Amino acid sequence: MDTLSFKTISANKATVNKEWVVIDATGQTLGRLASKVAKILRGKYKPNYTPHVDCGDNVIIINAEKVVLTGNKWNDRVYLRYTGYPGGQREMTPARLLEKGADRLMLKVVKGMLPKNRLGAALLKNLYVYAGTEHPHQAQEPKSLDINAIK
Repeated sequence: MDTLSFKTISANKATVNKEWVVIDATGQTLGRLASKVAKILRGKYKPNYTPHVDCGDNVIIINAEKVVLTGNKWNDRVYLRYTGYPGGQREMTPARLLEKGADRLMLKVVKGMLPKNRLGAALLKNLYVYAGTEHPHQAQEPKSLDINAIK
């Protein structure tokens, strides 16, 4: 058997095929939606996935304020951050984050599911979150994606 016939195809910036997708967050559970969005941003659903290359799609999330959390997680879950000063530990609940803006909550959750390096920061720039149904990306001709249809 000729082992040279099996070539591993590695995607690069020139060969990557990036698309635009719209996801409606109405009635979706926050964590489950965010994990699927992180996989789409990463490109893991594509056959030419390469771990060190931005080969994922650009994702537009609409109706982000209609996302769902089960139980008492809106007020019981706490996100911590530290300012760097003594006594500077701050806490924020998902309900207060949603009040500040629906995009803040979704960006925070998806950011936690991406790699913690320069690639993760670049992937997060491909995510666009809007509270309502309107978005300014009609020129890119995004296709609608049913998030429940993918695993």
